[in-house]
Amino acid sequence: MSRHHRIIIELSLHILRAAAARSGKGKVDTIEVRLALRCLIAHCPERWPLDMFWNSAGTDHDIGRAQGCTAALNGIVRQLRPGS
Repeated sequence: MSRHHRIIIELSLHILRAAAARSGKGKVDTIEVRLALRCLIAHCPERWPLDMFWNSAGTDHDIGRAQGCTAALNGIVRQLRPGS
């Protein structure tokens, strides 16, 4: 993987981690989150965690939103690990 791709992946994960961290306090369905998820599509063999993060980010229920974003982020990170 090129240095350029690694940087994009790390920046995207940084955005998603920050969003997941604040998701218990309000919606996090921002343009930055959408762009980060879009950047990761080519690197995630399974799309469900990306869709789950976006769908969870915009829900009205604080606890459900936080749990959904956290679970989705874990699924995304698992797919991006070398050898996965």
